[in-house]
Amino acid sequence: MSSHDDRLQALEERVAALEERLADAAVPPAPAADDVFWALNGIRERYPDPGAVLFAGTASTSAGERYEYQYGLETAHLLDVGWTAYAETLASLGNPVRLSILRAVLGGTETVAALAEELGAGTAGQIYHHVNQLSAQGWLAAHARSRYRVPAPRVIPLLAILTAAAGGN
Repeated sequence: MSSHDDRLQALEERVAALEERLADAAVPPAPAADDVFWALNGIRERYPDPGAVLFAGTASTSAGERYEYQYGLETAHLLDVGWTAYAETLASLGNPVRLSILRAVLGGTETVAALAEELGAGTAGQIYHHVNQLSAQGWLAAHARSRYRVPAPRVIPLLAILTAAAGGN
């Protein structure tokens, strides 16, 4: 074997070892099966006192869409800002018809006419009123002529709000 072949083989071995190390580093360790607070422990490590609030999630809908999202804020920021700024956004979700609309849209229903038929919750005009309220707060967006969807960056936050609401029961 020539000196050139030896150097090439040594280089290939080094590249293979580096690739193996990178592959091992790219896969985060799985949480221990008995570590029920694996997410909380991760937040504690990354954000010492005063802490942070983080929500994250993945979701696949019956309409075949897939969403992944995470967002967080430091606790100090959340406690210092005026919460009343969020009242309209939260109020827009405080209506059973609007929640039904969001659920139906995530399930693939896109038009007001189809929503009125599926939900049986009023006329198209009444549904438009709710759709406009949800759109004004960013929970719905038109994506084609008279077709609506929940914007991708709002899907996981919506599900997180529902999760928080369910957690109190």
